[in-house]
Amino acid sequence: MKEVDHCAVAVVDDDPDVRDSLRFLLDVMGHPVETFASAAEFLSTAMQSPACLILDNQMPNMTGLELVETLRARGMGIPVLLMTGSLSPAVVARAAELGIDRVIEKPPCDEALVLFINASGRPRGRGHR
Repeated sequence: MKEVDHCAVAVVDDDPDVRDSLRFLLDVMGHPVETFASAAEFLSTAMQSPACLILDNQMPNMTGLELVETLRARGMGIPVLLMTGSLSPAVVARAAELGIDRVIEKPPCDEALVLFINASGRPRGRGHR
């Protein structure tokens, strides 16, 4: 079982190119980052909470919204940025119900990521695991 650094930004996306791109961007910005290929992989980590979570909505087996619903049921109130390729009123409404901090369309712009991370109050660190 992998343990997530409580200062790390967690990225959950089934697309390896998106994960690599976000890891590179966040690392260059000085943010420790942990990446996960699925909601199940993220849930299998030690429950030490990351500083914030950036995740895709459309993933096989468990969507980003379903992952956040599971986390909220477990009492985890971490800041969440949800990315989706098909932004709809239903997704936005459900995200609001779950207390998701930000919903953006894919591909994410760097500015939206920076604003989200800064608003989450995540301190900068060095490197990543």
